[in-house]
Amino acid sequence: MPLKAVLFDMDGVIVDTEPLHRKAYFKTFDELEIAVSEDLYTSFTGASTKKVCETLISQFDLNQTHEAIAGIKRSHFKDYFYNDDEFDLIPGVRKLIQHYHENGIKLILASSATMTTINMVFEKFGLEKYFSGKISGADLKESKPHPEVFLLAAEMSGEPVENCMVIEDSTNGILAAHRAKIFCAAYRSPHSKNQDYTLAETVVSDYEDLELDKISKYF
Repeated sequence: MPLKAVLFDMDGVIVDTEPLHRKAYFKTFDELEIAVSEDLYTSFTGASTKKVCETLISQFDLNQTHEAIAGIKRSHFKDYFYNDDEFDLIPGVRKLIQHYHENGIKLILASSATMTTINMVFEKFGLEKYFSGKISGADLKESKPHPEVFLLAAEMSGEPVENCMVIEDSTNGILAAHRAKIFCAAYRSPHSKNQDYTLAETVVSDYEDLELDKISKYF
């Protein structure tokens, strides 16, 4: 079956917002005058902002609401998003996106991020013109490793799952693609730690390895 659509995860695949979230959280902790250990911060991985704020309130006996704390964190995140010099697209991803687009491959974004963050990324880096659809897992009932986000993305592309490929970087995302029965290419980034790639059909560390002539043997 020829490849017709590529379903991109965003965080860790197109951009890496994790360092920005980290800076925004630690700036927030300073303002709240609380000392959050590395272990506690690590335990927040993958949790929603609301959940993190509720944990902070109970652990440190804070008198702010979770909305108020989330608001502080959000404003710091926005500031870093637009002003942090180190924040950029992941190396090679723009070239890969353009390559697929020029070759008539449909591109769909399937991310767990909120639509607000997705739109901020697309606007800042001028990606809108390449993608024919975007889905935010934050709007869905189930999140990865549930396959829903990728099944919807395949549907949005108008292509059967066997003509699609997912690009993911996380254990949960790879498992979601596997459950959706969609070919998964795992991107092993310098930042991704302790992720399990065993269920991916191919693992790459350089996006050039996902150009059409390199992956034609799979499709």
